[in-house]
Amino acid sequence: MLCGRWRSRHRRHEEPPVPAQVAAPVALPSPPAPQDGGNKRPGLRALKKMGLTEDEDVRAMLRGSRLCKIRSRTWKKERLYRLQEDGLSVWFQRRIPRAPSQHIFFVQHIEAVREGHQSEGLRRFGGAFEPARCLTIAFKGRRKNLDLVAPTAEEAQRWVRGLAKLRARLDAMSQRERLDHWIHFYLHRADSNQDSKMSFKEIKNLLRMVNVDMNDMYAYRLFKECDRSNNEWLEGPEIEEFLRRLLKRPELEEIFHRYSGEDRVLSTSELLEFLEDQGEDGATLAHARQLIHTYELNETAKQHELMTLDGFMMYLLSPEGAALNLAHTCVFQDMNQPLAHYFISCSHNTYLTDSQIGGPSSTEAYVRAFAQGCRCVELDCWEGPGGEPVIYHGHTLTSKILFRDVIQAVRDHAFTLSPYPVILSLENHCGLEQQAAMARHLHTILGDMLVTQMLDSQNPEELPSPELRGRVLVKGKKLPAARNEDGRVLSDREEDDEDADEEEEAGAAEQRRRAKQISPELSALAVYCCATRLRTLRSALPQPCQVSSLSERKAKKLIREAGNSFIRHNACQLTRVYPLGLRMNSANYNPQEMWNSGCQLVALNFQTPGYEMDLNAGRFLINGRCGYVLKPACLRQPDTTFDPECPGTPRTTFTIQVLTAQQLPKLNAEKPNSIVDPLVRIEIHGVPADCACKETNYVLNNGFNPRWGQTLQFQLRAPELVLVRFVVEDYDATSPNDFVGQFTLPLSSLKQGYRHIHLLSKDGASLSPATLFVHICIQRS
Repeated sequence: MLCGRWRSRHRRHEEPPVPAQVAAPVALPSPPAPQDGGNKRPGLRALKKMGLTEDEDVRAMLRGSRLCKIRSRTWKKERLYRLQEDGLSVWFQRRIPRAPSQHIFFVQHIEAVREGHQSEGLRRFGGAFEPARCLTIAFKGRRKNLDLVAPTAEEAQRWVRGLAKLRARLDAMSQRERLDHWIHFYLHRADSNQDSKMSFKEIKNLLRMVNVDMNDMYAYRLFKECDRSNNEWLEGPEIEEFLRRLLKRPELEEIFHRYSGEDRVLSTSELLEFLEDQGEDGATLAHARQLIHTYELNETAKQHELMTLDGFMMYLLSPEGAALNLAHTCVFQDMNQPLAHYFISCSHNTYLTDSQIGGPSSTEAYVRAFAQGCRCVELDCWEGPGGEPVIYHGHTLTSKILFRDVIQAVRDHAFTLSPYPVILSLENHCGLEQQAAMARHLHTILGDMLVTQMLDSQNPEELPSPELRGRVLVKGKKLPAARNEDGRVLSDREEDDEDADEEEEAGAAEQRRRAKQISPELSALAVYCCATRLRTLRSALPQPCQVSSLSERKAKKLIREAGNSFIRHNACQLTRVYPLGLRMNSANYNPQEMWNSGCQLVALNFQTPGYEMDLNAGRFLINGRCGYVLKPACLRQPDTTFDPECPGTPRTTFTIQVLTAQQLPKLNAEKPNSIVDPLVRIEIHGVPADCACKETNYVLNNGFNPRWGQTLQFQLRAPELVLVRFVVEDYDATSPNDFVGQFTLPLSSLKQGYRHIHLLSKDGASLSPATLFVHICIQRS
């Protein structure tokens, strides 16, 4: 039984909390001294290290601009926007002042910056402003777009270019650089009078800001050890010394010294020994030399092919040293198999940005879905005024958007992240005339991107592979003009409810009635994805070009009652699963159950964060985040005997030692004394027999560098289907724990050995520099 929000909330009062552990004061090599005029403006130190202090665009952003923010036809307000000296955040003015954290947005949370009228908001409400003065900042997660108009075209370009430079530099920063940037940001905030000196009181404020409640006596001792001038202030090199001691990683030093010996440096052979113990594939002396050349900071050590502790830490904090197999971040799987052999990232009610009862519909929801790697989006099409079909959640208060605007969004954004084919899942409620208009818009807007006929004349009944790059497939109903050899109608209505058990005769009559309402022009576009009701799993011949849509309830029933037959069906044909209509708040179901049975198109509400979307993001994290992941062999073979309800005996032992965490975020930035009490939970999502979760004790009052050293172990029966979710929570004895961060990935893409887990927020944004440090062991029998 999984834990978290779905488990019973027992509390372990009999277990004492792990005491907060803070690194002991040990000096590390000094970084280069700041060169910014005596550090009179310490915040600019961060921008200087980014190499952008002299950039004219960035300097203009530091001065600030009065930009017009546009929300509607009547809401257009001028606000001051100014880049902060950390180079990581932008401060903006509000009519009513709020908490400081409500007046900034972070550069790392920006998804894209678009010029001109390239957002739904500016297209609808920005017509009075010339496109050259307009820009849109689109954010990751659920935050709404920021539609802005600058006083001049040049000022708009300064923000477009400046944000592009900041984002590029941020992406290029190592984890160590991000950490240095992060700590100096808080140092600047803690320096209350901005005199570039730190009193003990300011140091205590700094510690609370970075999420640690250090004992006053120990903190003061550390302070005095760095106060070489003995004047009760830290400044310049003394501050840097304090930060080096604060950021010390004793657990990494212990590992380093275990392999380096007395000389405290790693030779290529010693580094190779570490890599072999890590289980690195293809570990060689040449690879060890390449790592030294890439990550070693000391040029003298690099010339002698040696790695210092700093270089070792740089490597372990890099993508090469992370838990996710770096080779799996690119497209590495066979992309030439039929579409039915892949899990395909799929969205339900894609047009919604909130609940399905009264939430707004927006083309931006499609843009965001594509930005997350989605390859199958839904279009609920209804009759609209003026002969133009609209998209919304029928018979509700959700707003309406034009069908043609959505197709334009598909054309412009569907292949920005992934080149592989997109499926448009049409739920058609239009009459013949507006269906013909839909077909016309699809043809004229998409042009050659639209698949309008079978592509392989030799095998017309076989599904294409994902190598159908840059093309759009339509999933929809098809006229029953042709019949196959056993006399069954080739297509049927999409299943909307739970009445699939009606008599065949009544179903055929219903089909004939509805078929008369299918436009020939629209029917012709359902080439490879013909929407069909799933009547039986015992078809004489598979129909690869037929797609069944099942509610989560119907899918669960099939999994329970016909597990292996359902898997065999999904080895040849596409199946789409969607949430029950009773989920009024657009909540999601657990997609893992559907993947266990080989369902390809497991549709989720992308606008609703939660563990379900974490699993979806984890499933499609690999293979270049292209939205297609090859199913395990046991789910692709037409004669497979696999059944997720009976997966056999355990064949893999998965052991995780949770060691430490680093720089966990504060949950309430406005309360300095609010320090997290973190615990770590490891969740296993797979076949029912594998699903489990275990957690560590909590560490009291330390989100900066908590230490656990606890080992958690799992026995797995179907490891090829397992997703591992690492969750950090803030322990609370009287109420449910608060979420801090998480990271989810497939077990098959998890590297062994000492690894860092780079944590994400609820909506999938990076929490850098927050990490977990773990040791992973996977033993296969």
